[in-house]
Amino acid sequence: MRTRTLRPHRRVAAGALALTALLALAGCGSGGDTDAKPHPTRRVSDEQAAAVPDDQASPATGSPAAPSKGPVLPDARLTPATGSFTARQKQYLHGRVPADMDPAAVLQVGQEACQRIERTAAHDRNAAVGALITGDVPSAADAIDQLCPKEKPLLKAAAAGFADGTRKNPKAGAYRALTSAAGCTWKALGVGDKVLASGPGTGDTRRVTAKIPAGTRTFVSSGCYAWLPA
Repeated sequence: MRTRTLRPHRRVAAGALALTALLALAGCGSGGDTDAKPHPTRRVSDEQAAAVPDDQASPATGSPAAPSKGPVLPDARLTPATGSFTARQKQYLHGRVPADMDPAAVLQVGQEACQRIERTAAHDRNAAVGALITGDVPSAADAIDQLCPKEKPLLKAAAAGFADGTRKNPKAGAYRALTSAAGCTWKALGVGDKVLASGPGTGDTRRVTAKIPAGTRTFVSSGCYAWLPA
């Protein structure tokens, strides 16, 4: 069975290669302890996977999932070639199956998102939370909500974080980067882009931290993958 190729988020720097490698490992193989039961499906091609709505909103924003663009299958037609979908699976599929696509193929994409998050968390919880923050596993938020709800604590943790790059009006406080790689740098900028604090992350090789002072208008980081409150 072909699985979706994990596309690294554009903001993931080279310093996060160890974490993305874990995600790639998590994508190898099938199975996984989810509510979803397997159904015979047509093979999911790269084109089909790309057509599934990418409704992974940033957990930190709490934004609702984006509906599928264009005509979608009505709930009455959400049936697999054989067997039946569970109530939870139908709820996941509602409004997200393009009219010309097998709903079982869309379900498979969600199941694979669950499997990747579950397997990644088994190796490194920080890597799984970082993947949710950055959107490295498309559709993972909705998949977790409906297909593998036992992973909801990961979503809750991700909601407090933000991705590497530029963050406007961050909440003041101490944060830790979800990478131990060298090269993580950051700056906290105030009015007129005045540098309020900066530096490589402080701490040992297992814990890179930064302190965002009050009055910070913009927090800019590079090579840090994602941040969580320390």
